[in-house]
Amino acid sequence: MSTAELACAYSALILADDGVEITADKIQSLITAANVADIEPIWTSLFAKALEGKDVKEILTNVGSGGGAAPAAAAAAGGAAAGGDAAAEAPKEEAKEEEKEESDEDMGFGLFD
Repeated sequence: MSTAELACAYSALILADDGVEITADKIQSLITAANVADIEPIWTSLFAKALEGKDVKEILTNVGSGGGAAPAAAAAAGGAAAGGDAAAEAPKEEAKEEEKEESDEDMGFGLFD
């Protein structure tokens, strides 16, 4: 990362930590206060537009979640911990769905036909 990118990223993190709306002007004022030289205004506006309407703290806490796999696993674990039968039935339903799919061999098609 360049100095400009790092300065903007750190400024955005500071603003998010303080609960302040992230705007290009606020990022620029933090960079100026930190005496970081030669930051082009395009960087501050890019970071402000990229983070507009997003919760930075939420983004940081879900960095390694893998796109929703963790919440599904947590929900399954929560159901199993509660002792419900629904958690035991979920894997059976998935197995049935996999069995329903037909392969090429079932339809009479093969690699050497």
